[in-house]
Amino acid sequence: MARTDSRRGLPLGSSPRNQWLVSPETVDMVRQPVAPRPVTLGDRHRQVNFDLARTAIIVVDMQNDFCHPDGWLAHIGVDVSPARKPIDPLNALLPKLREADVPVVWVNWGNRADRANLSPGILHVYNPHGDGAGIADPLPRDGARVLLAGNWSAAIVDELVPGEGDFHVDKYSMSGFHDTLLDSILRNLNVTTLLFAGVNADQCVLCTLQDANFRGYDCLLLEDCSATTSPAFCMEATLYNVRQCFGFVCQSGDIADQLS
Repeated sequence: MARTDSRRGLPLGSSPRNQWLVSPETVDMVRQPVAPRPVTLGDRHRQVNFDLARTAIIVVDMQNDFCHPDGWLAHIGVDVSPARKPIDPLNALLPKLREADVPVVWVNWGNRADRANLSPGILHVYNPHGDGAGIADPLPRDGARVLLAGNWSAAIVDELVPGEGDFHVDKYSMSGFHDTLLDSILRNLNVTTLLFAGVNADQCVLCTLQDANFRGYDCLLLEDCSATTSPAFCMEATLYNVRQCFGFVCQSGDIADQLS
């Protein structure tokens, strides 16, 4: 809730989680304390406690080019059915998180049409021979431009409907933090713990989670809300590495049960 104590001033700040109160006479920079809302999840043989009041969920790349049968991955011959597996658990979890005032942040590939900020090293991953449909190139079937901001390709799949108060961040590489506004938004939301979901778990989700860990966030990968079109051993390695080095692996149903 935004502070509205007219005796001390009017709220100044984009987020009620990080506001001053200002008036012609005073500037009050004392943030109002937020009561902790502890949640306990299991990660194999351990219990993991975190504060829901300081938590956001990052949903990575649940967009048409990766998850739709007419998207770019399907165009190059990838079976996208695994990438659609997070849809149902996310639809079960996200409304409950919104009701609990947990910020939902959608992070999608959404590049500039001129690719001016992308190095050859990034472009090569998606167009290794230089003659295919890479980033911002049109698909032969319908002309949709690959991973282009504002294009159908970068839009969230229809089965997942963002909330009015959700946040949207375009990314330009496998990490949602590299060269984006994500960290600034999360700091302004006074967030310390991040839940991770989306695709591909071993690529963009993992890279974003690693960068979050490097920046000091507490990281929890929601296994049932994450997936990959890569071979099964890639998912196994991702779960191992998250647990070993970067955070914890939990299940979204355990959160939903406690919120219920």
